[in-house]
Amino acid sequence: MASFTKRSLETLIDLVEIKLSCIQVFDRDDAKELAALEQARRELVALVPGRGDATVVRFPEIEAQRAAG
Repeated sequence: MASFTKRSLETLIDLVEIKLSCIQVFDRDDAKELAALEQARRELVALVPGRGDATVVRFPEIEAQRAAG
């Protein structure tokens, strides 16, 4: 497995979170992409020393879309 610095991991998490905040779910493909991004975020967060699952970013827009659709 590749080795990343904490700063690089934080940058990757930020990029995934930006993508998550922009995604709009209209079909199954979008829902699959959303799930893959959420999983990627969880995996990246787990790799950051001292961060753990305590840092959870909520995306109300996405949650509202899920509830509606």
